[in-house]
Amino acid sequence: MALTKNDIISKACKLGFTQKQAVDIVESLLEILKRNLENNNDLLITRFGRFCIKDKNARKGRNPATGNDLILGAKRVVSFKCSGKLRKRIND
Repeated sequence: MALTKNDIISKACKLGFTQKQAVDIVESLLEILKRNLENNNDLLITRFGRFCIKDKNARKGRNPATGNDLILGAKRVVSFKCSGKLRKRIND
């Protein structure tokens, strides 16, 4: 089951924040993360992991419905690499 933004807000409320405070905190944090990624800045969250932007080259693809070959354009994607401590917690 995926953890949603509403789940995070609910958990913050259980820590003593009001609903409005929790929403503002979560929205602000996500906006900071999005802006940094838009500006091609890596995000390093200690003991959690690193988000970074990677460039993908154009490549050949195929339309599965028709079988026609096509060229998929170059694009930028977000990649995540978890920290060693997080990896250890996941695997223990």
